[in-house]
Amino acid sequence: MTLADFPPWFLRAFAVCFGLLWGSFLNVVIHRVPRELSVVHPGSRCPACGAPIRAFDNIPVLSYLLLRGRARCCGAAVSPRYPLVEAAGGVLSLAIVELILLDLPGSTPVLRALATYTADLALALGLLAATFIDLEHMYIPDAITIGGAVLGVATASLRSMGFDDALLGAAVGFAIVWLPFVVIYPRIRGRVGMGLGDAKLLMLAGAWFGWGGALFVLCAGAVQGSIAAIAMLLLRGGIEEPEAVRLERAQIREELAAMSPDERAAAEEELALDPLAEEPGEGFGQARIAFGPFLALATLECLLFGRDLLDAYLSWIDAG
Repeated sequence: MTLADFPPWFLRAFAVCFGLLWGSFLNVVIHRVPRELSVVHPGSRCPACGAPIRAFDNIPVLSYLLLRGRARCCGAAVSPRYPLVEAAGGVLSLAIVELILLDLPGSTPVLRALATYTADLALALGLLAATFIDLEHMYIPDAITIGGAVLGVATASLRSMGFDDALLGAAVGFAIVWLPFVVIYPRIRGRVGMGLGDAKLLMLAGAWFGWGGALFVLCAGAVQGSIAAIAMLLLRGGIEEPEAVRLERAQIREELAAMSPDERAAAEEELALDPLAEEPGEGFGQARIAFGPFLALATLECLLFGRDLLDAYLSWIDAG
């Protein structure tokens, strides 16, 4: 069987339904992974009262609308993040079919088309989960970044890349953040400039799109992040850390106070490597903003519009 054996309307309908279902699962990942809870057991539960959520109250997007944004069990307000993530899963799945799968020759074997769709959807959903986790907790799980990089190398042939190109891209992607911001910056300023999570996310981008893709993601992420930061300053008058980060820092201080002097010294030495361990300074240059979502956005742009974007970007580099 080939891709041409499946009508486009069927592929689009399947993509939306499948993406919505996985978007629903991503909400579990986003809520539980930062809290070191299992994403498999127990089943879906109300975040407010802990009651199990019945299947007919767990239909992506539709249940939220029918229940008017409130839990049936206790009436607590449900975060709009839940339908947003579900809808985003459906939109990303449809975009992959529309922009990647339907762009393949009709003679493409169905197994290759399915492998391409599955790998690309896994990347997109991982980036979506990383975005919301980073926005709330300002960290990105290794399972997403390292796992995504491994998947990128393993599926390089689906993107007409060699394994050596994928490995080189991963190395370059990691190094362009790790070397200047984790190794050199602390020696100049006395503190880490960026977290390793961002370096690993660039490693993922390089594994999928080569060294040129990693450079594009870094530059595009920096531009989009700067625009967002300026917009927040103009609209809100400042950039605040997520509440979860402030609470975690307060908890760390309580734990340090209860330690012996030797234990405290060792813990403080380890915390010196964490850019979130200290209170943010005053002013635009000292404000903290999660950079991962903008790297993830640029990586998605690379996935969906990649070839045209990379060709234009590399031509610009050559011309410069």
